Amino acid sequence: MAVNNCTVSYSHVQITYLAPVYGVEFFLAVLGNGFAIWLLGPRGSKNRHAGIIFSLNLAVSDLAYALSLPLLVAYYAMGKRWVFGLALCKVERFLFNCNLYGSIFFITCISLNRCIGVVYPFYARGRVESKHGKLVSVAVWFVVAAISSPVFYFSTLAVDSKTQATECIGTAESSKLPLYLPYSLFLACFGCGLPFLATLLSYIAIARAVWKSHGLESREKRKVVTMVIVVVALYSISFLPYHILRNLNLVNRKKHISSSVDCKWSSYIHSGFQVTRGLVALNPCIHPLLYTSVVDNVREKLGCCKRQEEEKPDETIRL
Repeated sequence: MAVNNCTVSYSHVQITYLAPVYGVEFFLAVLGNGFAIWLLGPRGSKNRHAGIIFSLNLAVSDLAYALSLPLLVAYYAMGKRWVFGLALCKVERFLFNCNLYGSIFFITCISLNRCIGVVYPFYARGRVESKHGKLVSVAVWFVVAAISSPVFYFSTLAVDSKTQATECIGTAESSKLPLYLPYSLFLACFGCGLPFLATLLSYIAIARAVWKSHGLESREKRKVVTMVIVVVALYSISFLPYHILRNLNLVNRKKHISSSVDCKWSSYIHSGFQVTRGLVALNPCIHPLLYTSVVDNVREKLGCCKRQEEEKPDETIRL
């Protein structure tokens, strides 16, 4: 959306960058998470621990959002012209927030579950069961839906003063910025900051336990390392930059309402924010790598169609 008193085009990066990026991410996310749902689904091992329950919910969230990406591809390919109506505009924004914060919370759940399993293995055995994972997952969905629901009020359609095109506003129009900015800061703190702190503390505890352990198998250590690398990468290139630049962009927009600011600097902030939007949408493509740290029956699942192989009573290895 164009900012008052500026002649800089704020839509250029969105149109030239987001349309092709969302298109590629759509195919990768649908394929990766569709396979993950099949892999993690009820047809797998009977011993489905909490980590698999959290990962399955994460995959469902990613797939739901990926299926909405074609709307954005068409939107930006047509030069930011939203032709799908107000309802779909709000639903798409709601799905984006649900996927974003669902991803963050379920990654935190996976991290905490892994921390308990590594740091307190004897306590976790027999106490952390699949039913606990299901209860926590329901609670996560409730919280995510609750903190995402205000987008139904803020997200709306607006006509660009320069192009006369109908745009789908993902944050809030200028008149609602004083209300939206506190909400955005709340999402940054509660939806990203607190989970990041919990995840970081989990990995510190895991690193200490792995460092001191002499009996931990190399296979287990590889799983821990994989999960640490993937999650740290997600936070460093996606979650944290997105929330920082989103709020900087909102503050900058608010300043434009009451006073003039450097339009060139504003364009840098806005462009950086758009780049992080593409990186956030990349998460559903990266998450399938995270599942390798919790799935312990991949070979069993992939071998389900090879009926000619020798049957074995139970090859599932508990984490």
